[in-house]
Amino acid sequence: MRRSTCLKILLTAAALSAASMAVAAPVCTNQPQGKWLTQAQMKAKIARMGYRDIKVFQVSGSCYEIYAHTKDGKRAEVYFNPVSGAIVQNNID
Repeated sequence: MRRSTCLKILLTAAALSAASMAVAAPVCTNQPQGKWLTQAQMKAKIARMGYRDIKVFQVSGSCYEIYAHTKDGKRAEVYFNPVSGAIVQNNID
């Protein structure tokens, strides 16, 4: 294989690897799912925090993850500790 072809393959693999790490969910807990708040409990807690128009509510790794709007109307992607309900990561547009 030519050297330039090998270099292109390595650079492409490195770029794809870096991109996949950038979108990985944070580690929110090491507790088993049996100790997590139920989805209904978590949704109620999220609503009390002021998030509204929840488009997505899902388990992402060891987190509860939502896509919603803040009380100010800004779009938010938020990761929560599913045991305590605390915000672990908050990405607001």
